Amino acid sequence: MGSIRPFEIILLVSLAIPVLLCSALDFSYDSSAFIINGERRVLFSGAIHYPRSTQGMWPDLIQKAKDGGIDAIESYIFWDVHEPVRRRYNFAGDLDFIKFFQLVHQAGLYVILRIGPYVCAEWNYGGFPMWLKNLPDIQFRTDNEAYKNEMQIFTTKIVNMCKEAKLFAPQGGPIIIAQIENEYGNIMGPYGDAGKSYIKWCAQMALSLNVGVPWIMCQQGDAPQPMINTCNGYYCDSFTPNNPKSPKMFTENWIGWFKKWGERDPHRTPEDSAFAVVRFFQRGGVFNNYYMYHGGTNFGRTSGGPYITTSYDYDAPLDEFGNLNQPKYGHFKQMHAAIKLGEKIITNGSSTTKIIGNNVNLTTYTNNGQRFCYLSNTDTSQDANVDLQNDGKYWVPAWSVSILDGCNKEVFNTAKVNSQTSLFAHRDYQGANKLAWQWSPEPMKDTMKGKGKFRAKQLLEQKQTSFDVSDYMWYMTQVNNDDSTSKNVILHVETKGHLLHAFVNKRFTGYQWGTAGQLSFTFEKSITLKPGPNTITLLSGTVGLPNYGSYFDTQTTGIFGGPVKLIGDNNVSQDLSSNLWNYKVGLNGEAKRFFDPSSANTKWRTSEELPVGRRMTWYKATFAAPSGNDPVVVDLQGMGKGQAWINGHSIGRFWPSFMANENGCSDTCDYRGEYQADKCVTNCGNPSQRWYHVPRSYLKSDTNTVILFEELGGNPVNVSFQTTTLETVCGNAYENGLLELSCNDGQTISDVQFASFGDPKGKCGSFSKGTCESKISVSQLEKSCVGRESCTIDVSEKVFGPTDCRNITKRLAVQLVCEN
Repeated sequence: MGSIRPFEIILLVSLAIPVLLCSALDFSYDSSAFIINGERRVLFSGAIHYPRSTQGMWPDLIQKAKDGGIDAIESYIFWDVHEPVRRRYNFAGDLDFIKFFQLVHQAGLYVILRIGPYVCAEWNYGGFPMWLKNLPDIQFRTDNEAYKNEMQIFTTKIVNMCKEAKLFAPQGGPIIIAQIENEYGNIMGPYGDAGKSYIKWCAQMALSLNVGVPWIMCQQGDAPQPMINTCNGYYCDSFTPNNPKSPKMFTENWIGWFKKWGERDPHRTPEDSAFAVVRFFQRGGVFNNYYMYHGGTNFGRTSGGPYITTSYDYDAPLDEFGNLNQPKYGHFKQMHAAIKLGEKIITNGSSTTKIIGNNVNLTTYTNNGQRFCYLSNTDTSQDANVDLQNDGKYWVPAWSVSILDGCNKEVFNTAKVNSQTSLFAHRDYQGANKLAWQWSPEPMKDTMKGKGKFRAKQLLEQKQTSFDVSDYMWYMTQVNNDDSTSKNVILHVETKGHLLHAFVNKRFTGYQWGTAGQLSFTFEKSITLKPGPNTITLLSGTVGLPNYGSYFDTQTTGIFGGPVKLIGDNNVSQDLSSNLWNYKVGLNGEAKRFFDPSSANTKWRTSEELPVGRRMTWYKATFAAPSGNDPVVVDLQGMGKGQAWINGHSIGRFWPSFMANENGCSDTCDYRGEYQADKCVTNCGNPSQRWYHVPRSYLKSDTNTVILFEELGGNPVNVSFQTTTLETVCGNAYENGLLELSCNDGQTISDVQFASFGDPKGKCGSFSKGTCESKISVSQLEKSCVGRESCTIDVSEKVFGPTDCRNITKRLAVQLVCEN
């Protein structure tokens, strides 16, 4: 960085480019603020990964983020999809990150560019392309010349593309921060001195690119200067940067969690999520990035894990389809506005913290006689009534923080959620006819005969052998039974996962899969060998590749090393691991593009009775797209496991037959206390994922084609296309505040299903009256809301009149119906 101090990076455009001078950013930072064109700022950022949505969705997602009080959009760059084959790049369509960043810029927001190029992100192989693993003498993420060379080439290409598009702040663009590497400090221990050398090299390489914006390293306590080390987690209020002159940055505020096949739906409450944010700013935070703000969808085979579901909803403020996830979205919006009220004071002033009582603290920021306060109660069970004398009395619920404008007026409390709750439903749409299916068996004559494309006298590792071009790889060998009679033996296969189909002499023998917690497993089935030669055919499958951990790239998949054995009488075994094995990568249906409606290679069959329960079967049907703008989903109830395509676009793996654990869900959810991913889970005992996103941009105005590959044996009869529609909005707001209720565009409020101002019980969908209420609750809501798209209610006795409630803080609970 030359003579530029590590804690103050000035972004100035060269006078040689006067045309851009007016739009260049003068950008610097210190420990209390980012300074943009002389204005001291705290920033709210939201993660939206461009390949987890579509170009058609980008403008709406960006605008909703801006409307929600977001200042910047953060995204990784995903190496594997951009360079699937070495030196052959793809930045088209939904992978056009330059266009995505330009749209962010046009919306008036900044960009946080996380190049990595290791991304984790529950993305297949952490974002690494498989060709990288197959380079000679390579070791990932350590002081290895082969790896560092490729990392630098890709990182440089991304930086140069951004420079050419004038996207960096000195060029008048939106990129104000860039990241190199990702969470390396969490896993660097096993790499020893080579890991330390590598992270220093990463910093030097990044600086050599001269991007003119600060570089960050998340979860890297020993980040070399001038890298800014930052924090990821559920809570980062206790985090301190390794340089006292660096801003305190929360690069991944996990406001939900990801889901794996066989697991329940994670849910992090808006109360606890907001608590983490406000505590962070109470204790000197400058930058907060929500991971995720919109999670989206793992289209195609991009999900990692292994076993990460196709949905990457993440319980984010914008749900998988781009709908507002209320009340989280609205609660955050109000919180952003409240914190920004004190922005000038907290970024220019000094702070003191006073202990008020057990677990109750008052942090006061002052500047030129102005004050701004955070009043926190970190107790996990006891509410606090706090008397601040001339500054007023405050009720601070357990595990919450109040924001006090001027230190004498509560403008927000993390536990007092006054935003509406929105309930969406999947509904059949007008013109949606029952699907008429055609089918075709997966061609397997060659593999059933043991015919492959290459051979080896060993059991090969799957991901590197297949270059991960398919989930599937065939292992085939022959065994000679010298006996003149049939022989009953046990086929014993030890596999590193993730799933296995076994065939002997063209007959299906069995199927087995691992779990998210135990990928490796042993398959054993009784088989009968005929006299003479016998063909054993094993189909190994993966469900996403690992994406996290020390040396995660070396984790093996498939029947690597085995052993594969035949166990006969008296446990006498024959080890087949060193047999001559024939191999074939992928399915014939994949190679012949059965998933492409325009392919002429598929002989689709029509039967009076559709064959169901068939393994290795392709299904095809046509459907009409729904009108309107509501998100579209396909309900794959009844299917087993496989992959789905819409007009040739893969919408991801499906596995609705994999049910979530029946235990652990509850009708109540206590937001208090530290969050973990198994807290407040939902969807127990149901399919891990039943509905799958069909982006509008994948649909045609006339006839559309859905193609399913069914691996286990499902029944497509009940498969249907539906729209995701807002049906119910609720409010549960404390008195002396405003409650805003709104349907979606094109909808109006048609009915008041419940309304009670007093001490109502329950939650949206199951409200009930308490012991006291206003008698005109329903009539006031009908007068204010019915027939309108939205309404705003003053939650007070001025509107609802007196109640017989005594010595309580009253609430208004409302449930309204939205109709198109």
